[in-house]
Amino acid sequence: MVTRTLRMGFTAATLAAAVALAGAAGAEARELYLYNWSNYIPPDLLKRFEQETGIKVTLDVYDSNETMLAKLQAGATGYDIVVPTDYIIPRMIEGGLIQKIDASGMENFKNVKDVFRDTPWDPQRAYSVPYMWGTTGFSYDSGRVNGPLEESWKEFFEPREELKGQIVALNDMNDVISSAAFYLGYERCFEDPAKAQAVMELLQKQKPFLAMYQSDGTIERMIAGEVIMHQQWNGAAHRTKTDRPSVVYVYPKEGLPFWADNFTIPKGAKNVEEAKVFLNWIMDPKNAAEASNFTGYMNAINGSEEFLEEKLAKDPAVNMPDEYSDRLRPAEDCAKPAQDLRDRIWTRLKS
Repeated sequence: MVTRTLRMGFTAATLAAAVALAGAAGAEARELYLYNWSNYIPPDLLKRFEQETGIKVTLDVYDSNETMLAKLQAGATGYDIVVPTDYIIPRMIEGGLIQKIDASGMENFKNVKDVFRDTPWDPQRAYSVPYMWGTTGFSYDSGRVNGPLEESWKEFFEPREELKGQIVALNDMNDVISSAAFYLGYERCFEDPAKAQAVMELLQKQKPFLAMYQSDGTIERMIAGEVIMHQQWNGAAHRTKTDRPSVVYVYPKEGLPFWADNFTIPKGAKNVEEAKVFLNWIMDPKNAAEASNFTGYMNAINGSEEFLEEKLAKDPAVNMPDEYSDRLRPAEDCAKPAQDLRDRIWTRLKS
């Protein structure tokens, strides 16, 4: 009897251990592969998501929409979430690169601000969840130039001689070419070859003044004083000013790109349910605010204001002054003739 009891106890313990191990293995198997812009989500936020959900996150990064798009078009299927900017989402939908998620049916979608609920790039939010939004202007170190610079793209595209080699442009075709077009008084999606030639000449004339085209490291480069002027997204400018208060973010009078980034799930994603858990989770006000506090950009979630850092609300680079509102130029997905011209400009410029 004793032997039998011991054997039964051992068997039960073994079975319990096996069940526990199987459960642990199942939990470990819950994964999420996030493909995001570099330096664009707080590591601590991802750690908290892992702790609260048991879903392990692996992060890979890119520096432009075009890089991300090319990877998906080439057949990359290893990602569960990608983060495209508004203008490129219609192209991704048309190309069958992302799948429907019906964000409006998610529990936390109730927190999304009205203006981001039904958008031109994704009506009814069938394919995407909003993340950050902002502008693309340029920053300069006021402590290293003579007097305040004009609020104009002229300072960036036709810079002062003393700034030669001290300027960086983003490695982003859309932002660079759009900004040049605005400076010349053109629409974003110009289709006139003469306008394309003028944009090309402007950018070629600017090129000798540039240290590089680079979208990574914009914050660190300015803080370290490696350059004096940098085309920047406004959130990056905010984070730069934290360590170098002499930096000024410029809203050029000719107009500047206004954009909104979004979370989407690619076709072929292996962890779709885990991705949806994350998308719903990030629409919680506290989580969205933590992302804003890190990135320096505003989010699209009602109630997040309660958790925002005070310095974010007080920085004009983030909380744009009302008088600049007419300078914003919303994103567009250019038609093929315009896109072909932009592609040719960029290829020649970077060759």
